[in-house]
Amino acid sequence: MKSVNIHEAKTHLSRLLDEVSRGEEVTIAKAGKPIARLVPVTVSRPTRTPGFLRGKIHISDDFDAPLPDDAQTSFEGFDE
Repeated sequence: MKSVNIHEAKTHLSRLLDEVSRGEEVTIAKAGKPIARLVPVTVSRPTRTPGFLRGKIHISDDFDAPLPDDAQTSFEGFDE
C-alpha cells in the first residue's frame, strides 16, 4: 500500500485516483500519521429473481378498456 502526504495527494490527486481505479490502495498521511485511505469502490448489483412479485400484483381484466367519457375528457380537454 502506497502512502503519500497531504500536499502530494492534493498535487497528484488524478494520478492517485488512476492508481486506485486499478486496484491499489493509497494512504494519505499528515505529519507521518495516516489519516485517510483511498480504496477502489466495489459496485455490487442486487440479485434479481424473476417472478418474485408473483401473486402480489393484480391487474384487472379491464385494464386496457376505454376510459369513461368524463375521465377521457379530463385528460384530453373539453370538447368544443
